[in-house]
Amino acid sequence: MDGFRGVWRTTPRRPSTGSPRLLHRPFPGRPWVIRHDPSPTITCGPPGRFRAPPIIERVTDLATRPAPPLLRRAAPALLGYAAVRVLGVVVLTLWSAARDKSALTLLSARWDALWYTRVAELGYGYEVRLPNGDVHSNLAFFPLLPWLERAVSAVTPLSYAHAGLAVGTLASLGAAWGIFAVVDLVYGRRAGVCAVLLWAVLPVGIVQSMAYTEALFTALAAWSLYAVLTGRWVTAGALAALAGLTRPVGLAVVAAVWAAAITSYVRQRHLDPAPSSGRNRSPEASGGTPWWPRALGMLLAPLGAGGYVLWVGERTGKGPLGYLDVQAGWRNGFDGGYAFARFIADKFTSFPSALAGVGLIAGVAAVVWLYVICVRQGQPLPLLVYAGVVTALALCASSYFGSKPRLLMPAFPLLLPLALALARARTPRSAAVLGGVAAVSAVYGAFWLNGSGPP
Repeated sequence: MDGFRGVWRTTPRRPSTGSPRLLHRPFPGRPWVIRHDPSPTITCGPPGRFRAPPIIERVTDLATRPAPPLLRRAAPALLGYAAVRVLGVVVLTLWSAARDKSALTLLSARWDALWYTRVAELGYGYEVRLPNGDVHSNLAFFPLLPWLERAVSAVTPLSYAHAGLAVGTLASLGAAWGIFAVVDLVYGRRAGVCAVLLWAVLPVGIVQSMAYTEALFTALAAWSLYAVLTGRWVTAGALAALAGLTRPVGLAVVAAVWAAAITSYVRQRHLDPAPSSGRNRSPEASGGTPWWPRALGMLLAPLGAGGYVLWVGERTGKGPLGYLDVQAGWRNGFDGGYAFARFIADKFTSFPSALAGVGLIAGVAAVVWLYVICVRQGQPLPLLVYAGVVTALALCASSYFGSKPRLLMPAFPLLLPLALALARARTPRSAAVLGGVAAVSAVYGAFWLNGSGPP
């Protein structure tokens, strides 16, 4: 299985209706059936005992596909994740109180959270003109979080800011569950728990407890990837569309859905070629998946991001590229990493800042190294495409450089090599490592938000 945990089911013996093919290697995460061919002409085992060799065939019935992990199975991951997040909020509260600041305000009504709240309250059209000529427009912020803030505030006594915090908190739990579902499907339960805890203890993990979009986007992306891995193409496309309404990096989820759908279709055509008569068999007749769920999923996936970008272009009167002009007002863009490289190079102009430059180079090298390991481990293609696009957009954009660790947060597949290493270690050792990192992350998060904070 090349490191992947398959999903299997054994069906009762029944008369053979055809000549099924033996598939040499199942697609990671795709459900399969082990069926026995009852033909009496094939024997194996000791003399006198007849046994049919197993034939592996694809499962196309949705009911036979693996269901999302039950809460009971995911409970250790979710409880551990909640404990890490509570630790971070408690440390932040104590630190903020010592500095006469409000932890609630830092989590729900600062930086980007204010912009989302303004969209929920006033709609689009608000902008700030800076003395240097830059124009900060709230059209740069995608609409799903403000829509949810408005909906929650309408049915509860919460303000828009506090509604955003509630949405972010619930979304973070959904993201943890989605990460567990993906990793559990591919590598098993223990690795899934470790992956969730590693995501929780990231140095900027406190953002997962803020009224920001990182947790919401990661939840939608993780569950979309899970749907891809289990062949639920329409669900995957719908979740990808919602992710595209959350952040510009929703392009990464769209790319993962498209890459997986195209690869799956090509693989199915290769494994189920047309008969020699030249008449094409339907995918259903050959044991495969019909083409239309893939096509519908691919059609749905880009509707969220594409629809919002086109709407912004129409509103600004600048056509399909109008959203790029809005981002340019924030000094955001994609330059292949040139601005980031210059930022790092400028750190070496003096000795104290040179240490920061070395740290930045080491951090970028670590991210690239983790991705290389992910490729060498043979992660499923959707995870590699998704993580690769998120990483490229984060490192190669000309946005504010202090935000890059936060922008990398949704790329959870990069954590899988570390999760597998922890899963192989003894439980006390893994717990000690994760506990120590969680404490450091909580302190750093409190220090960070009481300082410059996230952009």
